[in-house]
Amino acid sequence: MVEMMKRLENKIAVVTGSAAGIGNAIATVFAEHGAHVVIADVDGAAAEAAAAAIVAAGQQATPALVDVSRGQDVSALFRMLKARFGRADVIVNNAGINVRADFRHLTDEEWVRIREVNLDGVVRIARDGFELLKASGQGSLVNVASIMGHRGLRQLAAYSATKGAVAALTRALAVEYAPFNIRVNTLSPGFVETALTDRVLRNPAIRKALLDQTPMRRFGTAEDIARAALFFASDDSAFVTGAELCVDGGMAAGL
Repeated sequence: MVEMMKRLENKIAVVTGSAAGIGNAIATVFAEHGAHVVIADVDGAAAEAAAAAIVAAGQQATPALVDVSRGQDVSALFRMLKARFGRADVIVNNAGINVRADFRHLTDEEWVRIREVNLDGVVRIARDGFELLKASGQGSLVNVASIMGHRGLRQLAAYSATKGAVAALTRALAVEYAPFNIRVNTLSPGFVETALTDRVLRNPAIRKALLDQTPMRRFGTAEDIARAALFFASDDSAFVTGAELCVDGGMAAGL
C-alpha cells in the first residue's frame, strides 16, 4: 500500500471552531497530513473530545478553550502557542455563528454577537497571531467567509455583512502580510450539510430552492471544504495570496 504524501508534515496548525462541523473536518484532514493541530473551540469538552479522537487515530492534536469574541481568550491561546511551539505555520479562522432574523427585527444584541464572533474574532486572531505566523517563515492564514458574502438571502443580512467583511479584510491583509512571507486567503463555502444548517436544509421547499441555485445539484460536505483548506495551508499554494476560493458547487458562478 502506498503511503499518503503528508502535505503538512511537522506543521503547527490552529483551527478555530474545530470541535465539530467544517472546522473539525479541517482539523482532521490537517492531522492526517502530518500537522500538529490545535483544536480551538468555545466548547472545551468538545475540543478535548475532538483532540482525543485525532490522537487515538495516531495523529497529533491539542485542545484549547477559546471564545474568539473574548480578547483575553485569544491572547491566552497565542501565549500557549508561543511557549509550547514558538510558531504557528497555519491558522484557520473558522469559528462563526448565525442568527436568522428579518433585518428589521434584528436586535442590537444579536448584531453585536454575530459581529463579535464572525468579524471581530477574525480580526483578533489575524492580528494577535501575526508574530507566530511570521516566526514560521512561511505562514498561511486562511479565513473562512461564505458565499453569502456575495449574495443576499432572506434573514441572513447580518451574517452576509460579516462574511463579506471577512473577504475584504483578507485582501487587505494579504498585501500587508506579504513582506513577512505570510499568505492570507479566503475560503467561501456554499451550503454545506452540518448541524448548523440542518434546521434550514431539512425544509423541503428551501432545500429544493437552494439546490436549484447550485449548478452541481448537491450540497457540499465538510470534507469538501477541508480539502480546499488543505490547498491553502500547504505549499501547493505557495504563490497564492489574497485569493478567494468559492467551494460552492458553482453557486457563485450562477449569479
